Amino acid sequence: MRRPLLICLTPALLLAACDDDEPGAADMLVEPAADMRPAPDAVAEPEPDMTAGPDMMAEQGGPLSLTILHVNDHHSHVAADTFDFDVSGLGLTATANAAGEPLAEVEVTYGGYPLLVSLFAERAAAHQNVLKLHAGDAITGTLFYTLFGGQADADMMNRVCFDAFALGNHEFDDGDDGLAGFLDFLAEGDCETPVLAANVEPGPDSPLRDGYLQPYVIEEVAGQQVGIIGIDIASKTMVSSSPSPGTVLTDETEAAQRYIDELTAMGVDKIVLLTHYTYANDLTLAAALTGVDVIVGGDSHTLLGGENLGAIGNPVGPYPTEVSNADGEPVCVVQAWQYAHLMGELQVQFDGDGVVTDCSGTPRVPFEGASIAYEYTDGEASEDRLLAGADAEAVIAALTGMPEFVAIEADAEASAALAGYEERVAELSLEVIGNIAEDLCLERWPGEQRSAICPPEATYANGSDIGNHVAKAFLTVAPTADIAIQNAGGTRVDVAAGEHTIGDAYSLLPFSNTLWTLDMTGEELRAVLEEALSNTLDNGGSTGSYPYASGLRFEVDASAAFGDRLSNVEVNPRLAGEWVALDPAGMYTVVTNSFIAAGRDGYETFAPITERGQYVDLFTEYAQAWVDYVASFGGAPIGKLPIEEYSTQRYIGRDGCDHSMSADCEGW
Repeated sequence: MRRPLLICLTPALLLAACDDDEPGAADMLVEPAADMRPAPDAVAEPEPDMTAGPDMMAEQGGPLSLTILHVNDHHSHVAADTFDFDVSGLGLTATANAAGEPLAEVEVTYGGYPLLVSLFAERAAAHQNVLKLHAGDAITGTLFYTLFGGQADADMMNRVCFDAFALGNHEFDDGDDGLAGFLDFLAEGDCETPVLAANVEPGPDSPLRDGYLQPYVIEEVAGQQVGIIGIDIASKTMVSSSPSPGTVLTDETEAAQRYIDELTAMGVDKIVLLTHYTYANDLTLAAALTGVDVIVGGDSHTLLGGENLGAIGNPVGPYPTEVSNADGEPVCVVQAWQYAHLMGELQVQFDGDGVVTDCSGTPRVPFEGASIAYEYTDGEASEDRLLAGADAEAVIAALTGMPEFVAIEADAEASAALAGYEERVAELSLEVIGNIAEDLCLERWPGEQRSAICPPEATYANGSDIGNHVAKAFLTVAPTADIAIQNAGGTRVDVAAGEHTIGDAYSLLPFSNTLWTLDMTGEELRAVLEEALSNTLDNGGSTGSYPYASGLRFEVDASAAFGDRLSNVEVNPRLAGEWVALDPAGMYTVVTNSFIAAGRDGYETFAPITERGQYVDLFTEYAQAWVDYVASFGGAPIGKLPIEEYSTQRYIGRDGCDHSMSADCEGW
């Protein structure tokens, strides 16, 4: 069994310890009373010798078997998701259509907090010495955060009852005040989850100075002390999120070593880093530190594990990954992918000196066996059906035959609570976030006439109003980007004049794309634009690959050969200066959606750039970027952009007709 022993508050706050002489002190976390919290201008560093007395320290020296159950980066994805599972070899009796063709795949519901709550409970009951950890980025990314400001996330997290939660960069997206609001929701439960941030130094006016954060916590597990230190990614948080003025994040390695040394001096010889620092950085961090034993990470949304997990994603390394610290001793490094899709289950064996002797484990993917669905077609009509009987049992057996997949029932109370939020999401999607002054017309290629509300001449020469606006939204919310690119097909509907709601925003941008920034040369930038045009003109691909941009403009001749279709390509980074010719040798940071950033829709040059690691996933859903952009107008009417900001400045169609010079060109 484990019991929480000590809480250490922020680097700038006080240290409180459990005194076993007090009734019940061994079984509870000791929180500072409100009047004990230091005033913002009276901050003191914790003093290690306050906790080093024999009454406060459990006896060390024996071997320990520890189980860590963990998640990271759920990003307000509190509801379940689905994945497609190949059943072509299972001989199911259900058929895909009226013609009796065999069923090739089914849709499996998995992940989400109601299933995770049950899974955490089941796996915790299977072991004696368990810690439940969350490695950050709990919030932002779906309507559950947009509408509830972290309340839904905190509610679900408190049903797991984590033993520690480390801050991630997106916890700062709404500043220190927004983070404090989320942590207030988290504190409303009975769990009293410590919030760890060893390298966060709140500014002088930050509400976070009021006892919200602590660098580490010491947990007592079977009479042994386990120190858990929280680390957040510094530069990314400072540059791409919004910590309040004066709040800074210090060097991750220095902060980690400082508190490892502090805990070691107190007699704690089992150290877990709970980091939001990327998998690659965690491996480097482990090698640079002395005294670290385990790193439970996040931020990079890394899926670790064996080939069985190929059913849901692309594993990039072993679970756990074992490396060595600066002492030459083993370190177990793990991460649990993203979006509440799965839970990591790590077993660590320590010897009597606190050195890791073995680490093993398995990512666990919870799924609903009772709701395995498939699509049945009859002519042009189709319907979703559920597998039943022997067919359902065969699929469940195939999945659970892989140790990573766990058939489990969703927790009833968590499901009921989530249903309440989902009902309110449906209602609150009607919330008005802005006003549109005039119809913003949808288009793909200029002259294609995709708009449902605008006359053909509205998009005949320069293309989509809303495509250009969406690109500008991306540029606005990505402060490190010079240029934004959005494929036409990622923008789905016109935006009509009048009130604009959250539901409208998610109808406009309905896919599960996030924003990525890529560092690329001007030559690469021109190449990827040519590829996007070629995808339609030469490869028979979707017209949705047509590029729209902000901070970038060009002329297109669809009648020309590949490589010669673009001319007069100009850039105006962040629209902050003058338009100048694209420099082929210059470096530009481009923000785009994750779909084309991976090289899809013809944007092939993006793929090797991401493979070289010259990108950052901002983990901001592209619809949320639009919501934030519209809200930033403060209710002021949003009209069409100035024509000089439109990315397509001149368009010549496939037939050679110049849409800028002639009013009677046919088609695109």
